[in-house]
Amino acid sequence: MALSETRIQEILAILAEESGLAPRQVSSTVELLREGATVPFIARYRKEVTGELDEVQIRDLADLLAYHTELAERKETILASIAEQGKLTPELGAKIEACRQKTVLEDLYLPYKPKRRTKATIARERGLEPLADLIALQELQGGTPEEAALPFVDPEKEVPDAAAALEGAGHILAERLAEDATARAFVRRLTAEQGLFTSRVAGDKKETVTKYEMYYDYQEPLKEVPSHRMLAMRRGEKEEVLYLAIVAPTGEIVLGLENILITRESIFTPFLRAVVQDAYKRLIAPSIEVELRLEAKSRADETAIKIFADNLRNLLLLPPAGSRRVLGIDPGLRTGSKLAAVDATGRFLEHVTVYPHAGGGGRVAEARKELLRLVEAHGAELIAIGNGTAGREMELFVKETLREAGKSIPVIIVNEAGASVYSASEIAREEFPELDLTVRGAISIARRLQDPLAELVKIDPKSIGVGQYQHDVNQTLLKKSLDAVVESCVNFVGVDLNTASWALLSYVSGIGETLAKAIVSHRDGHGPFPSRAALLKVARFGPKAFEQAAGFLRIRDGIEPLDNTAVHPERYGLVNRMAGDLGLTVAELAASPARAGAIDLKPYVSDDVGLPTLRDIVAELQKPGRDPRAEFRVAELRDDILEIGDLREGMILEGTVTNVAAFGAFVDIGVHQDGLVHVSHLANRFIRDPNDAVKVGEVVKVKVLGVDAVRKRISLSIREAQPGGAPPPQPREKKAPRSEPPQRTWEQAGFRVTPKKQK
Repeated sequence: MALSETRIQEILAILAEESGLAPRQVSSTVELLREGATVPFIARYRKEVTGELDEVQIRDLADLLAYHTELAERKETILASIAEQGKLTPELGAKIEACRQKTVLEDLYLPYKPKRRTKATIARERGLEPLADLIALQELQGGTPEEAALPFVDPEKEVPDAAAALEGAGHILAERLAEDATARAFVRRLTAEQGLFTSRVAGDKKETVTKYEMYYDYQEPLKEVPSHRMLAMRRGEKEEVLYLAIVAPTGEIVLGLENILITRESIFTPFLRAVVQDAYKRLIAPSIEVELRLEAKSRADETAIKIFADNLRNLLLLPPAGSRRVLGIDPGLRTGSKLAAVDATGRFLEHVTVYPHAGGGGRVAEARKELLRLVEAHGAELIAIGNGTAGREMELFVKETLREAGKSIPVIIVNEAGASVYSASEIAREEFPELDLTVRGAISIARRLQDPLAELVKIDPKSIGVGQYQHDVNQTLLKKSLDAVVESCVNFVGVDLNTASWALLSYVSGIGETLAKAIVSHRDGHGPFPSRAALLKVARFGPKAFEQAAGFLRIRDGIEPLDNTAVHPERYGLVNRMAGDLGLTVAELAASPARAGAIDLKPYVSDDVGLPTLRDIVAELQKPGRDPRAEFRVAELRDDILEIGDLREGMILEGTVTNVAAFGAFVDIGVHQDGLVHVSHLANRFIRDPNDAVKVGEVVKVKVLGVDAVRKRISLSIREAQPGGAPPPQPREKKAPRSEPPQRTWEQAGFRVTPKKQK
């Protein structure tokens, strides 16, 4: 539905008010979004237009724009519907126009919304609405309700007596109360503020041991239920283990509804009290409970999706090992270990399968021989080993083999989560149609070490293993959020135009999958791109796509030095002017960070170029081609700690954070089972959000607090592994009626745990 200009201006005013941004910032940014500009492009190259809004602010503004646009379109539909019924009054129209929440809007529309045949509808068909109107006036002071109802008795209309007439009128009044926006808002507010979210075990599951045992008899204030508990309980309900409900303050609610419906004492007062009870129990309470459960689910989804997005961002931005020749190993037992060599650009060279952990000494000797041959033949500078089954055993085997051969090559354990998904994917089949799935996995492990971002973008983010309840949350919102994270990370780092896969290129601002494949096809047919400008020769790659994408693409050793920077081609002329004023070429300026940093920017300010853009240009000239990600580092795992049985309380170990949840972080310490650091043990200070203390991929020192080898539970502490670790300050918070134990396992937390298969 096309909105009028007046309606659009109303939306812009609302966005400015709700976002706290200046009206000019809002209108300019919205205009760019409506023109098809991407968020990374706007944030990076239109700072003067937006007033230097960052990506988060722009995405929040885009979400607000989408919400209020949908709300405005819904208002138009509702106004038209009520007008067609001849029931649109100026007062009702004003209330609808003033709405800023979809829930309130739907409350206003509810009495006019076409509905199925209800008890109230049947009563109206029987001619009982005038009786309902008479009762609603509450003017009669003498007689009885039955006497007042006698004129409406009509056996032909299935109203045999006064009791039947009153019953029908009561249904009409109950529906009116249930559809009253004020009444619904009152019940919704009171239930949300004072309601208890309860969980009970299903009748036939009382004696069954499940991961939901802590919720067999559980309650907590609805407004305080954290995301992970809400999603865990909902999953238990879905699996028919739990029965969930919201217990509302019924007495207070009924009293409040009586005050709304009963305006004075009359002969109908007792009758109206019964109407209130019926309206609340039969119509309002079930409806409001559904709404509030959906709202609670939505809030839980939002939190879980944010946690997933934060983890994914940290994983994608892990420091790359860079352009080094790598030998990737997908370890296995029965089926052997797959070794795959790749060159410095990630190009596959050769693979073999060895059996160092199965069979006799002959197979072990052959495995050592093949390992050393591949290292020699392809000049491996790093060895990447997947952290699955036999990962630590393979690490020791490789280290021992290299040590005996007098070679010093770093051996690094790599998180292989999602590698099997990539191996069976369409893009993997396109890349290596002739290779076995497990060999593709070894190649992926090697490439992950070289550049995590470039390799992980080929995998559905949900399969990477850094989420919480990713299969339970709203899948549309999850995909939108994760795609935005990948887009943000890819454009933050930049992409080598001449080596990137189409999967990586597809996330570059303004490109997408179709153009990405066209770029790769053109590159395969015509050779490397000599410049960014050469992109315009790609089929269907027009000026708009070039404007959005060019600044995020890099060309190393091209004909234009600025093509290897984040300087946008639209500013090349400006940089040439800067260099000329210094008596230098652009290449000479880029090679002299001190000269670039000393440039006086004021003379270059113009109507469309301000200091923010000029500062960005100088920053790029000072570090052309530099990767913005952190320095590469890996955890040093102990060679004598291979299995959970090797752990002892009090040990201080290094590990890598593999996942961050609302209640803590999981750390890989090299024993095939991640340990849990509860939020209370993350730092020597009070931590509310675990992401404030640790990030996925971060190398941390941990102390082993407890080991349960039978249940495969490892309790760790980062706080106590630090010198002078002390208890964190405890905030004064109201405690929930019941809460979960301080330490929680993967299963209790709601993560899908699949035992690592033996290969």
